[in-house]
Amino acid sequence: MKISAIFSITLFAVSAFAAPHSNGGHARRLERRTAREIRTTNPLKVIGSTDALPDTNATEVEYSSNWAGAVLTAPPAGETFNSVSGQFVVPTPSVPQGGRGGKYSAAIWVGIDGDTYGNAIWQSGIDISVSGSQISFDVWYEWLPSPSYDIQGFSISAGDIIIITVSSSSKSEGSVTLENISTGQSVTQSASAPNSNAVLGGQNVEWIIEDFDVGGSQVPFADFGTVLFTNAVASTSSQSVGTDDAVIIEMKDSNGNILTNVSLPNSSEIKIVYK
Repeated sequence: MKISAIFSITLFAVSAFAAPHSNGGHARRLERRTAREIRTTNPLKVIGSTDALPDTNATEVEYSSNWAGAVLTAPPAGETFNSVSGQFVVPTPSVPQGGRGGKYSAAIWVGIDGDTYGNAIWQSGIDISVSGSQISFDVWYEWLPSPSYDIQGFSISAGDIIIITVSSSSKSEGSVTLENISTGQSVTQSASAPNSNAVLGGQNVEWIIEDFDVGGSQVPFADFGTVLFTNAVASTSSQSVGTDDAVIIEMKDSNGNILTNVSLPNSSEIKIVYK
């Protein structure tokens, strides 16, 4: 089912309305689809786990082939998550050491579900890419299993401070809001579950860097430097919680090399470093 949505952009005190797919981003999407290269996020792919170190506020460390970051795997007793947010500085991607030519990318996002509850993920984030000397950024939202959709008119550059909030008003309806603190822009996008099997459970929230898929395969993974999520908070209908008792997720490549170093400096931060 095609997602229908209302898209709004606010730039300082000026407001405008536009369709979510137009201009350059729409052309890129059409190019991907023509080449059968549709960008998608995948649920967490776990390839191992271990107990967290006793001096951290994490409960466990998991190893994944596609995610790095932190996840709350259960809401407070008797409740469900309906919102998650985080703030970060847009990094400058680079080709990893030993990397060859071509394009390297990574996604930075926050979302609801997709870990222990794998039926759906409602999420929003940015893609950072490097190809030779060219750096590019894309802004998107996605309700898995539908592919991601570009958000147009929301400009970002390396060094900008971004806040992303993902919310659900019901199991099948939600909105995302992105704010660029550095430029004063904000954008809100609404969407619906793509089908009746993709409703939210409200069981997980995440702050993630991902090696996402294009055309059914993971893209070459960019060196993202360091990403520090601050003001990380998740909410239910009655309370807000931080990252205490989160599960840390480290990314491993196909050779078993750990590509990231994830830590929780305090109850509202997640630090993800490319090793």
